[in-house]
Parts: sequence; structure tokens; C-alpha cells
Amino acid sequence: MTEMVHGAIPARASEPVLPRWWRTIDKWSLTSIFVLFGIGLLLALAASVPLATRNGLPPFYYVERQMFFGGMAMIAMVAISMMSPDMIRRLGVVGFAAAFIALIFLPIAGTDFGKGAVRWYSLGFASFQPSEFLKPGFIVVTGWLMAASQDINGPPGKRISFLLLFVIAGFLSMQPDFGQTALILFGWSVIYFVAGAPMMLIGGFIGAIVFAGTLFYESSEHFARRIDGFLNPELDPRTQLGYAANAIIEGGFFGVGVGEGQVKWSLPDAHTDFIIAVAAEEYGLILVLCIIALYATIVVRSLLRLMKERDPFIRLAGTGLACIFGVQAMINMGVAVRLLPAKGMTLPFVSYGGSSVIAAGITVGMLLALTRSRPQGQIGDILFNKRSR
Repeated sequence: MTEMVHGAIPARASEPVLPRWWRTIDKWSLTSIFVLFGIGLLLALAASVPLATRNGLPPFYYVERQMFFGGMAMIAMVAISMMSPDMIRRLGVVGFAAAFIALIFLPIAGTDFGKGAVRWYSLGFASFQPSEFLKPGFIVVTGWLMAASQDINGPPGKRISFLLLFVIAGFLSMQPDFGQTALILFGWSVIYFVAGAPMMLIGGFIGAIVFAGTLFYESSEHFARRIDGFLNPELDPRTQLGYAANAIIEGGFFGVGVGEGQVKWSLPDAHTDFIIAVAAEEYGLILVLCIIALYATIVVRSLLRLMKERDPFIRLAGTGLACIFGVQAMINMGVAVRLLPAKGMTLPFVSYGGSSVIAAGITVGMLLALTRSRPQGQIGDILFNKRSR
């Protein structure tokens, strides 16, 4: 709690790993993550029991699985947050390579689980979605490449990262998975902007995205159907968006009461994509605002810490990780209140999931590692060193 009041304390070089980690970690963000996971378990008790009943499973089957996968995510998060930036970079490169290879072979060995998009590998006891693990790895690789391009005689990191982006976007669009494609495009754009991209190029990139979106609308029935449903002023109350909107209205400020909500019996994805509708109906706007505040705490505090960071790789990769984490939460909640078209994206640490919650743990673990307090020195020291060389 001391760090919450007085700020982080720089680590002593001779300290063991655990005391050093505790002194330098952002405790506000760490606490917010654990609270989000706790809220996710609370909502899983409400949202997943009807699904288990419909599927002929024990009532708390999905809750127990959420505790198991969430526990793995928390362990991974804490372990990764103890790593140095160099170890984070290596982990990001290896993780990106493994997830990219898995993405390539999805059309051959993947499955759609009846949802019309081949995004998963079936492992029998669970499923594996490569794009979830691709995101943090790609962000770290992009931050590394763009930081290296700033060195004298450095590699053309911006062009290499753009080529990787183009290839990944192509594979994701083939699934199709336009939500993850948009999130990865956003993450790359944020890093490119922070790295000092010319405004003309950013404008051209936005224009290319609009052109690609128009092309997909004309050529993809799946994409066009979602856009048309979003733009239609009349909302069909029998659709998932209709059920979610009605649940949010019914919840009001304080909710209808714990266990009294009805949307969980109607929505097939009440425990995943539309978990916020369950929260709004049973606990009201109060809990929804608390969830938003927790995500905002993680993102804003991370960005404030990264503003003080002088290492280009840490600054770029950390900014990308913080932004994709926050924007994924915004997309999920925006879909539920019909501010955005349906994307099929989970709410980090709150929605039920295996791949999604573990990937979220890896993402914030990397973010916590990159935002740990490090002695930055004074700007005068840097200027003095330059003059004396």
C-alpha cells in the first residue's frame, strides 16, 4: 500500500527477486487485475449455470473451469511480470513464432465449433485459439523492430513489422476474424504513432483500412451481415444484441438482484461475449462503472509510467500492450450496448474462456514487467555524458 500513496521505490541491486519485484511492481494495476478476475468468477456463478444445465453438465462445471484457467493465467502473469525487458523480448519473439505457425495451419487442422469461423484447435478437454496468443507476441516483436530501427545503421524495422502485419491480417481475415484483425491493426498503429510516424503516412494508413473494410463488406457475406445488423435502426429483440440491450435497460442503476436476471437463460454467449449484460442486469450500472474504472486504472497508470521510460523498446512495446488490452475491453462492452458491430471478443479476465484468459494473463504480465520502476537517472546526466564523449 505504501507505493499507492508515495509512489514506487527503485529496486536495490542486491535485493532478492521477490522483494525487488514487490518494490517495483505497479500495485494499483496488480490489484485491479485480481479484482477483475474476482468479478469474473462472481459473474460466472450467475451466467454459466444455465449453460451447464442446457448442456447436461454439473451446475458449476464452467465456474470450475474458469477457476482452473484463471488460476493458470494469474500464475503466468505473476511469473512473467518478474522478467527483465530482455527476457520479455525473447518470450515475445518465441511466443509470436509459435502462435504464427499455429495460425498458418488453422485451415488444415482447425475447427469452427459450428460458429462458421475456423479459429480454434480442438484439444479434446479444451480448445486453443492462436490469435489470442499472437497479439502480445506481435506487439512485443513490433516494439522491438521499431525501436531497433531508431538505432544508427539499424534494421528497417518499420517496414519489416508492416510486412508481418500485412501477412497476419491476411490469415486472420481468411478465418474470418475481423475483430482480432482490427485489434492487431490498432496495436501496430499505436506503436507506429508513438515511434514518430509522419501524419501523412498515418492518414494514408487509415484510408487503406477504410478501403479494405469496404472491400470486405462487398465480398464477405459474414462481414456484411454484421455491419447491416449494426446499422439497422430497428433492433430485433430475439437476437443476442436485442437480449443484451433489454438486460441492460432492465438492470437500471442497482440491478434486479443477485440471481434474478433472465438474460443468462436466453443468451448463448452470456458467459463470454455478453458477460457485461449479465453484470448490468443483476448488479446494475454501479458494477459496470466499477469494471470500467478498473480497466481505466490499468491502462492509464501503465501509460503514465511508460511516459517516464527512456528505453525505446520498453516504451513502444508497453504502450502497445496497454492499448490493445484496454481497447479489447472497450470493444466487448461497446458491442453489448450497440456502439460497435458484433465482434466475438471476450472481456479480459471477466469473460469465461481458456485461451482468452491465459492470453490476457500473458499480456498484462508483460505489461507489468515493462512498467516496473527502474532508475532512469536525470536528463542532465544524459546530456553530460554526451558532452564528455
